[in-house]
Amino acid sequence: MTSRGAGTAFSRKNYRLSTDPEKSKVTGIVNSRLLNDYLHRVFTSADGNQPAAAYRKHLTFQNLQEHLERLLAEENGSEDSRDQVAEGRLGPSTVVLDHTSGFEGLLLVDDDLLGVIGHSNFGSIRATTCVYKGKWIYEVLISSQGLMQIGWCTLNCRFNQEEGVGDTPDSYAYDGNRVRKWNVTTTNYGKSWAAGDIVSCLIDLDEGTIAFCLNGISLGTAFDNITRGAGMAYFPAISLSFKESVAFNFGSRPLRYPLVEGYRPLQDPPVADLVKARKLLGYLKNVIHIGIDVTEGKLVEKDTSVWQLQGEPTVLITLAHIFNYFSPLMCKVYLVEDVLMTFLLSILERGGAVEAHPLIQQLLDLMWLLMEEYEVHECLKQLLMSLLRAYRFSPIIPDLGLQIHYLRLTIAVLKHEKSRKYLLSNVLFDVLRSVVFFYIKSPLRVEEAGLQELIPTTWWPNRFTKEGKESKEVKEESAEERLRRRAYERGCQRLKKRIEVVEGLQVQILKLLLNNKDGGGEEASRYIFLNKFRKFLQENASNRGNLAVLCPPEYMVCFLHRLIAALRYFWDGHKAKTPAALSSEEAYVPPQLFYNGKVDYFDLQRLGGLLSHLKKTLKDDLAAKANIVIDPAELQAVTMDDLDEDEESATAAAQSQRPSAALAIGGALARPAWLSSPTLGRANRFLSTAAVSLMNPRRPLGSLEKIKVHTLRVEQRTREDIEGTHENEGLLLGRPLEEPDHPITENSLLEVLDGIVMMYNLSVHQQLGKMVGVSDDVNEYAMALKDTEEKISRCPKRRRDIHEELLKSQKVFSEKLNHLSRRLAWINVTIYSKEKMQDIYWLLRVCIRTIEHGDRTGSLFAFMPEFYLSVAMNSYSALKNYFSPVNSMEELPGYEETLMRLAAILAKHFADSRIVGTDIRDSLMQALASYVCYPHSLRAVERIPEEQRISMMKNLLAPYEQRPWAQTNWILVRLWRGCGFGYRYTRLPHLLKTKPEDASLPSLQ
Repeated sequence: MTSRGAGTAFSRKNYRLSTDPEKSKVTGIVNSRLLNDYLHRVFTSADGNQPAAAYRKHLTFQNLQEHLERLLAEENGSEDSRDQVAEGRLGPSTVVLDHTSGFEGLLLVDDDLLGVIGHSNFGSIRATTCVYKGKWIYEVLISSQGLMQIGWCTLNCRFNQEEGVGDTPDSYAYDGNRVRKWNVTTTNYGKSWAAGDIVSCLIDLDEGTIAFCLNGISLGTAFDNITRGAGMAYFPAISLSFKESVAFNFGSRPLRYPLVEGYRPLQDPPVADLVKARKLLGYLKNVIHIGIDVTEGKLVEKDTSVWQLQGEPTVLITLAHIFNYFSPLMCKVYLVEDVLMTFLLSILERGGAVEAHPLIQQLLDLMWLLMEEYEVHECLKQLLMSLLRAYRFSPIIPDLGLQIHYLRLTIAVLKHEKSRKYLLSNVLFDVLRSVVFFYIKSPLRVEEAGLQELIPTTWWPNRFTKEGKESKEVKEESAEERLRRRAYERGCQRLKKRIEVVEGLQVQILKLLLNNKDGGGEEASRYIFLNKFRKFLQENASNRGNLAVLCPPEYMVCFLHRLIAALRYFWDGHKAKTPAALSSEEAYVPPQLFYNGKVDYFDLQRLGGLLSHLKKTLKDDLAAKANIVIDPAELQAVTMDDLDEDEESATAAAQSQRPSAALAIGGALARPAWLSSPTLGRANRFLSTAAVSLMNPRRPLGSLEKIKVHTLRVEQRTREDIEGTHENEGLLLGRPLEEPDHPITENSLLEVLDGIVMMYNLSVHQQLGKMVGVSDDVNEYAMALKDTEEKISRCPKRRRDIHEELLKSQKVFSEKLNHLSRRLAWINVTIYSKEKMQDIYWLLRVCIRTIEHGDRTGSLFAFMPEFYLSVAMNSYSALKNYFSPVNSMEELPGYEETLMRLAAILAKHFADSRIVGTDIRDSLMQALASYVCYPHSLRAVERIPEEQRISMMKNLLAPYEQRPWAQTNWILVRLWRGCGFGYRYTRLPHLLKTKPEDASLPSLQ
């Protein structure tokens, strides 16, 4: 191996200096005596003292390797003793899930054979190793909180899609979804689990008991006197329903919670390697701690926090010897998590900003300098995977200290430019779900999260009547209730400040990934991120029917808000440097992105129909308005059928070249979702191979080149492809005449903005609606409590039995409300806060401006993806229905104007001939019907220009062709009710017994 930048060549096998030993006692680095002292200080014996007398010989770089091997061999005897105490276990020493024993097609198993996703009604799987004697433990990382039964089974257990672990005589299971234990019959046991929890499964075959722990807290003995004896051996096993997912840890990684005394993991830790790694890490720490003062000829203590290599040859060669043994160990997941990650976390424990700890950057420099490239790659991959697991499965504590700790180290690693680019290119979106880093999980058990201490006083609004309708009467708040509300709000503010710290760190991560100033001859991080981000969106847009491979919507919500914060930071930063550009408050996506082929929209529907159809019918408009010409020869030569045939032949060729990659039924299925390259969208493939160009027809492409053009364009785009050059406008190719000729922002930020809008449409809106359920539960329990208290006040004193039952009900409702109000505080801070509301409002305004700019292009408006109109309608609905109980929409800046502009869009486009999709036309009609139902939005319809109102009425009264007549009639009835748009009456006048004074007016006859 060559030490890059050190000027001295080292071999991994031999680091001896090529100096002549016959020459003077000076090594060429430092003098012989000082080098001997330095090496003895660095390479201490196991007890931390100077080497024993037998080893106290003169050390040089010539004999250092022999000395180091002797030190590392001191405690290797423990490896032999380990095998002697492994009695009670049968099976491979490396424990994984047995994916070949009849579970075919029912489950999806990860590549490492430790993660599993349910792919049937109730699939079951067991491990490859069983135990028959002793005390054993394994951990299950819960990724989803649905129906699962986790525990132990014997080889004789037979499962099907109705019966799983715990449903047969010799299987035992814990079900945290229903809070029960199972062994043929079922009884209450334990606590409810949530996504992000860790279940520890313990079996004591000496005493015949099975127990479980949840996040390290014992749930007590679940089963005693289990069947033992000849032929009885127990396998770890699980049954799980469709799309539920977990990951097992049998001991291949350090157990998250300390071992219960006497219990061993099913897979032994690599003891010998652990001892070596810890020793070598100690030597590395010594190098950092000990400095050489060449002028004084002595060793000095150094401040480790500001240590730098500074090209000292003696130190560099010493480190090379250490990394000769340390590097291979850092490719093993157990050692990376137990040794390296623990050491890096300890550096950050001193507090202060991440920038105040440059030692981590220096260590990463060392790794790239002294380790083989494949070793650095594997080490960084395992480090990020360990960090993500640690962050995802850390319990919530009041100050969120654990989450903050892991995010800080993630930031420190990503601050290293070379490491960041490697991780972006190969790991963050390809191997692991990096979106998890931007998620803040909601605690299901508020007492364990410390919310009782953080929010000691609970409160809930009483604005609903017994019938569940919102009360119109404004009741005066009592002094006691006012005090409770204010105390509750103070608690919510304390919680908000702590969560904002985590959110700030998450935004920092995205700022690093969106850095476009770190090119240095290579592609900047932002452009690597853009390509990966687009593939991530495609994966989630193209697999919407397959729930098992989608990014969970709760992750998407958090990712969207953090990405908006990072985007607006860079957008406004560009505005500060370029005054002519737009600020983020004026952001929009220019219409040329929708038809110039520079951004991939996969198979997503356009307003005007299929992209291939639009290219044929609007090719003249493209040439006239956007200066874009499609070569007619290529348009005829390349059809969708041609592309399908090419795709099928390419797929067949790829499979024939890689027979081992073909997935056998029941085999270890390839990682679902984000872990493989997504297929290319058919429609956009067609656009790309149609050779969109600026008046430059190109030669027809061969069949192999068709796919290649798209691959280069979408997956390997460079900075020039996106930002453009003096001769090329990049993403802004083909500006229509109606579009103003002034800079908006950096082109790359426009693509990020477009991706954010798509993300909202994919799953964020649905998740926002789902989380409102907690608020609904609070209202229901509040009404039930109020009703119970009224019954208590009316209960006769002689009916003590009824009074006692009512008091019990009151206690149950109060406890549930205390729990829900604290949980609601968490949800309001993380999902429905004022800042999150402003993000959604900003997104609404972005969509409105984008639609308005697209509308001005005339026929080219048909190229706009449907989701822009959907997001405009849905984001307004979310603001009105999901955020309004917590924050008022009317306080948003420019709210009235925004409402009017959205009304104008609905009024104009519900009958727009350029929009052909039935679903989007129905959505526009329903949105308009909803708009005229509420006085506030109806006033916005009244304020749109008169000519648009007249046009709207003409379209409403036009013959019903492809419009739903029911919605049209509903709108007309709402408009004509009372005095036109005046909304004068709350009830129809002719139904009132006493006629109103103005009922005889001619306008009402």
